[in-house]
Amino acid sequence: MNWDAIFGAGNLVAIIAWAALIFLPRWPALLSALLFVIVGGLCLTYAVSMIGTVTGLLDMGGGGGGMDFSSIEGVRSLFASDAGVTIGWLHYLAFDLFVGIWVARDADAKGFSRILQAPVLFFTFVAGPIGLLLWLIIREGRARALGRWD
Repeated sequence: MNWDAIFGAGNLVAIIAWAALIFLPRWPALLSALLFVIVGGLCLTYAVSMIGTVTGLLDMGGGGGGMDFSSIEGVRSLFASDAGVTIGWLHYLAFDLFVGIWVARDADAKGFSRILQAPVLFFTFVAGPIGLLLWLIIREGRARALGRWD
């Protein structure tokens, strides 16, 4: 299994998707494509990779013992393999992009400018939970004023 190629392809697809989310008009078709095609594709790649490595159908690519999420040593062992790093990275890419799409839709619905959204989306892209936290703090006042927390 060429984990380096999967890692690189996932990165490229995610960067293109983030650029589209930040810079292009948010047409419904674009948002649907980002959500269902890109996030869905990253999730599918993650699932196939995870199931393949757990079942032994796919080679871990060196390092990495069994799947052990109960200790730091076990998780470190997983990330010591090319497969573990790639699968973990796909997980981050899919979830951060999903959160970014939610932030963008929520910000548009609440009338926030794209200029304010851009740094929040950037932080969501590079450090997911920080971007999400920023958005939750920023949106609170507007949500209260609108009487909408959805």
